[in-house]
Amino acid sequence: MSPNQLTTEALLRLRGASVRFGAVQALSDVSLDVMRGDFIALIGANGSGKTTLLRLLHGLLAFDGVRDVLAPQALQVMVFQRPFVLRLSVWRNLLLALWLARMPRAERAARAAQALQRVGLTALRDRPARALSGGEQQRLALARAWAVRPQIVFLDEPTASLDPSAKKEIEALLESFHATGLTLVMSTHNLGQAKRLATRVVYLDRGELRVDLPTAEFFADRGDGAAGQFLKGELSWNLE
Repeated sequence: MSPNQLTTEALLRLRGASVRFGAVQALSDVSLDVMRGDFIALIGANGSGKTTLLRLLHGLLAFDGVRDVLAPQALQVMVFQRPFVLRLSVWRNLLLALWLARMPRAERAARAAQALQRVGLTALRDRPARALSGGEQQRLALARAWAVRPQIVFLDEPTASLDPSAKKEIEALLESFHATGLTLVMSTHNLGQAKRLATRVVYLDRGELRVDLPTAEFFADRGDGAAGQFLKGELSWNLE
């Protein structure tokens, strides 16, 4: 059961979900609720199943088990670690995203302008998107996500390859999105980032969900449970 299940609405639910890629068991018997207003940080070693879980939650993978979308009207989007941008201007990248989201033509320009202002890219609207820095491209990806007014945003290590200044900008944007009621699920290797931003921490180990706790409880755990062992270094990032 999610730590927030008694007080908030579930948007998405997994029960006994497993994913296999050939001989590799990527996820095993995962049960998880995504609640309205959550900011979930998925942590664990490379290969622990974080990205697979994000893609499963977003409905991109075949799996065994149950995936229930409990709020069918809840639009979901995903922002990848290396966002794909087209050989178009920043502005036209945004307009295309809104067209794909079937937004009425009359609303697209105003929504795109709002999104660029929200992420601080208004001055770069006519620049080729592929000429942007890594941090600027990630902000463009977040602008495209925010512009379609989703209820859930899945983020796969959104600051992994960014310098400290760009990371700070992206974290501030994510924090502001969550403050408006947006639900976020993010994979990260940065424990400080999880502690700063998340309301829940989900720890994965070799495809199994080992811990699901409110952030304060996860980082306060110094006992013999999986969270405490992980924080004491007894469970490492490495799979060897």
